Amino acid sequence: MPFDRVDLASAVARILERFDRGERTFVITANPEFVMLARHDREAASIARGADLVVPDGTGVALAATLLGSPLPRVPGRLLVDALAPWLAQREASLFLLGAAPGVAERAAETLRRRIPGVRIAGCHAGSAEDDAETTARVRAAAPAVVLVAYGMPKQEQWIARNLATLPTVKVAIGVGGVLDQLAGVQKVPPAILHRVGLEWLWRLFREPWRWRRQRVLPLFALLVLRRRILGR
Repeated sequence: MPFDRVDLASAVARILERFDRGERTFVITANPEFVMLARHDREAASIARGADLVVPDGTGVALAATLLGSPLPRVPGRLLVDALAPWLAQREASLFLLGAAPGVAERAAETLRRRIPGVRIAGCHAGSAEDDAETTARVRAAAPAVVLVAYGMPKQEQWIARNLATLPTVKVAIGVGGVLDQLAGVQKVPPAILHRVGLEWLWRLFREPWRWRRQRVLPLFALLVLRRRILGR
């Protein structure tokens, strides 16, 4: 998995620099689950290599990088959207919120409007990660500059990889996972103390026990990291 060595401020700066130059930017916020998927899924690995910016969303990735002697700052998707949106508002760049359950994107949009004066929401749509015809038609009709895609990993990354080139106005596309749920209040934001110690994953697992199926790969991820550290590779 190729990760960019940027902190939150640097990630925002890089996105804005590319935006101001008129360059498209595909952003992946990757957690250990995505890393493990990319180990055996050629499509996921190819998408990661083709993205313009890949940042570690999960604590596990940042900790693994530190253990392997190549530290990476964490750039959680929730904080990335919060940090980027005011700068986009200054540039009058409109956002399209795509994905999550029906009605969630609209509620997330209202939260953004309350928090960020001048933010422009071009449209909202739940849609389906498999129905490209409808989702791309909605986005093209709204003509946003930025699209936040919340279909969950890896569907959101697959959707962006398939469709970004067909969306002429879109300059920034970010897979945001549960960020729209958090903005809408459907999913509670973890307490600050859990963020500081890197235990947001445990908070989310406690509130959404069904996620244990996805997180079964985490012990193997940890073992692979420890093995590489021991072997000195």
